[in-house]
Amino acid sequence: MSHVLLTRRSALVTAGCFAALGTAGLTTPARAQGVAPTPSMRGGSNNYRPGAPIVQRIGGGGFWMTGTVRRAGDGAPLPGQRIQIWAHTTEGHERDQRSHGATLTDANGEFRLEMPQIVPAFGQPHGHLAYDSGEFETVFLRPVMSSAKDKTLAAHFVLQPA
Repeated sequence: MSHVLLTRRSALVTAGCFAALGTAGLTTPARAQGVAPTPSMRGGSNNYRPGAPIVQRIGGGGFWMTGTVRRAGDGAPLPGQRIQIWAHTTEGHERDQRSHGATLTDANGEFRLEMPQIVPAFGQPHGHLAYDSGEFETVFLRPVMSSAKDKTLAAHFVLQPA
């Protein structure tokens, strides 16, 4: 159970925030404004294979690559976008064709693709992802896992129209 300590100072700060917001600040919905595009990451395009096929799963599975794809500016989710995924796994190296596959985002701009467990390559467990369909600028990501024992890795794209 958590307790909130209300002091004179915190009460004044809270009251000041409500006064600054006014009633409009409490009823106006939050909007994503000026959402910046995701820059490509250094090393993200290593061992990239243009046109990797859309697959249901890469190899035997057991590990989940997940994420979202949104539009720069307004942050709207982007359904039907192709995301390519590859990694050094228990079943193959990043350069192996069998370690590559692509998936599409759902109606909420989310994607999930099951693949074999990612293992460290060059000292770091990491995945590679690419948006490369042409409607938006190409983006390569190379997120690093916090632990080689993790069973998921998430990557998020904010795309700039081409």
